[in-house]
Amino acid sequence: MNKELVIVFVKNIKLGKVKTRLAKTIGNQGAFDVYTELVSVTENATQKLKANKRIYFSESIVENQWNSHQKFVQEGADLGERMKNAFIKGFQDGYNRIVLIGSDLPDITANHINKGLEALTEHDVVFGPAEDGGYYLVGLSRAHHFIFNNKPWSQTHLLQETLNEIKEKQVTFTTLDTLNDIDNFEDLIASEFYQTNTELQEKIKQLQG
Repeated sequence: MNKELVIVFVKNIKLGKVKTRLAKTIGNQGAFDVYTELVSVTENATQKLKANKRIYFSESIVENQWNSHQKFVQEGADLGERMKNAFIKGFQDGYNRIVLIGSDLPDITANHINKGLEALTEHDVVFGPAEDGGYYLVGLSRAHHFIFNNKPWSQTHLLQETLNEIKEKQVTFTTLDTLNDIDNFEDLIASEFYQTNTELQEKIKQLQG
């Protein structure tokens, strides 16, 4: 059995339910279009990975997306609990290097994910820092549940607070390249993902009228 697992957390793509901060500027349809494209980027990045993959949807499994992957629904009261439960299941099923990513990263590649898995051969924990102070990737080689408990989700000090606790507990960790996720309009227009996607630009311009 392949001992490496990649977990992808993906939101069900519903109008008015995705990229809500972005929607304040470009509307629900614009946010829907952007998130749909970001999920495609994530699918492409994970396609050629040798590791096994599990897709965790926010609300319900979508049969016509992520074909030939194991699919689950996220379980838990907050993001931390949902991530922790996905890791617990992975370790219970015999994996010993597990990386979890989100699905709103325009620059994510297979290389970032493979580096995360590789880092776990020498470290207990790996993070891919996001420019907003959170992280786009978290990986574990053993179940350190405290990482997901009582954390300031969506706050700018999330990663720093988590790293402080990891250092206190003398758990080994490393970090990858910092990437920017897309939360607002400024993030979007600054991204190469948007600047090189003329079709998406046209859609957004039309929506903005």
